[in-house]
Formats: sequence, structure tokens, C-alpha cells
Amino acid sequence: MTTTVKMKRRGLTLVQRRSISGLMFISPFVIGFIIFYVFSIGMTVRFALSNSIDTETGFQFTGFAGLRYFNEAFSVHPSFRQILTQSLGNMIIDVPLILFFSLFMALMLNQKFKGRTVARAIFFLPVLLNSPSIATALSTAQGTIIGGNSPVSTVVMDAVGGSGGFNIDFYLGLLGDAIPQTILDYIAGAVSRISTIVTSSGVQIIIFLAALQSISPSLYEVAKIEGATPYETFWKVTFPMVSPLLVTNMVYTVVDSFITSQVLDLAYRTTFNDNNYSLGSVFSLVSMLSVCGILLIAGLWVSKRTFYQN
Repeated sequence: MTTTVKMKRRGLTLVQRRSISGLMFISPFVIGFIIFYVFSIGMTVRFALSNSIDTETGFQFTGFAGLRYFNEAFSVHPSFRQILTQSLGNMIIDVPLILFFSLFMALMLNQKFKGRTVARAIFFLPVLLNSPSIATALSTAQGTIIGGNSPVSTVVMDAVGGSGGFNIDFYLGLLGDAIPQTILDYIAGAVSRISTIVTSSGVQIIIFLAALQSISPSLYEVAKIEGATPYETFWKVTFPMVSPLLVTNMVYTVVDSFITSQVLDLAYRTTFNDNNYSLGSVFSLVSMLSVCGILLIAGLWVSKRTFYQN
């Protein structure tokens, strides 16, 4: 009797074993984060709260500045607040659209049709084309054709009407008062970001596609036997089964938007071009805290509505 009790105490439950496996899985990331990022974040905080100068021997902290540079960022700097608000606003608009577009395309690419492999590769090409070297080459080529001396530039500008495309405000104005102005503004922002949404959806499409392929066909067979329509099957089977990956894609999309935001570009120019490390550190910290807040709120909201299969 005593031996049996000791064996039960020494044994781990299934939940404990899964918790240990999960901790071992994320331990490389945690160790790397502590070694490479915690120190950098600490130095950024120190720069933001101190007066510093760049000398030939390195950086020297000349004194504690308190919240001086935070006040300068929000009250004195001419463009930081506008750039921060615009970046966060674009992020709030882009993330839902990217997630919706990614799930929609994953559903399409998961169907059986000829050339499916080629179609999947085409939607992943933007991920490769967004690399710095290729993006620079494409930007240079675009500037040469459209804005340079090439005779093709006149043809291109005439083809798009001389203004870069059609006027979305004209078509939205035709709707009059039928749709609230807030929704119209969101639609206008979405249409103007079609290129950004497509080029930013490659990784998310692959993740959703992997989630769709992991769904057991027996679930769809049961739904078909029960007489469920395709609409009901999507909301009762497909969407709940891929919802855990919705959180993953949301986090990836928000972080990706943060990396390419104008705030970080402003922080980089302020730090390395203007040699104002304290103010540049403030820009980085404020942007990072804002994105972390968005991730926390959105993550908690989505996680409560996510279906996790045991």
C-alpha cells in the first residue's frame, strides 16, 4: 500500500508532462531572448533616461535626464506623434485584412486543381521579393521607369491616368449616406493597401494552409452525413480547427508590421544620423510598448474565442 502511494506521488500527470515538454520546446528561445535581447532593452531604457554623448572612446552617460526626452518626443518633436498614430492606425487596419485574405487564399489553395503547386509558389514569392537586396533593386527599377528619363514612363503614366490609379474617393462618394463614414474610411484604407496586404500574406497563407491540411477528413464526412451546408461546415468545423493558428498569425503580422513601421525608421535616423541616442531610444521604447499593448489586448480577446482540441 505504501509503495503504491509513493509511486503515484513520484509519477507525473499528463498535464505536468505536457507542461514540461512545452517548457523544453521554448527554452532555446527564452535563453536566446535573455542573452541577446534583455541586455539590449536595458541599454535602451538607460539611454532614454540619461543624457549621453558619443565620443571617440564610446558612449558616455553625462547624467540622469528623467522623463526629459519622453516630454521632448511628445511635446517638442514635430512629427513623432503623427508618425506613431499613423503607424498604429495602419497596423490596426492591415492586420485584420491580412488575416482574412490569408485564410481566404489558404482555403482556395487547399482545393484540388491543376497547377496547385505553382499557385502556392506564386503567393509565397512576395516573401522572397521583400528581401532588402531584391526590394532595393525593384525600387530602383520602378523609379527609373516611372520617374526617370525612360520613354516608357510617359506610357505608364498615361495608362494610369497620370495620378497613379483611379480615385477611390469618387466611387465611395457615390454611396452617399448609405454607409457610415467610419466604414467608408476603413474601406478606402483597405483598397489603398491592397498591394501591402498581398505582399505581407505569404507566411500567413502557408501557416493557414498547414492548419487546413491537418484537419481530419472524418470531421467533414460526419458534417456531410449530418446534412451540414458548406457555410455551416466552415463555421462549425474548419474555422474552429484553424483558430489556434489565428493567434499565431496575428502575432506574426503585428510584429512584422512593427518591424517595417515608420516609427522605427524615425528612431534609426534620429539615433544614427542625428547622433541623438536618448531621443531615438525613446522612439523605440514607445513604439515597442504600444505594439506590446496591442498584442496583449488582441491576444487575450482572440484566445478566449479560440477552440483548442484536446
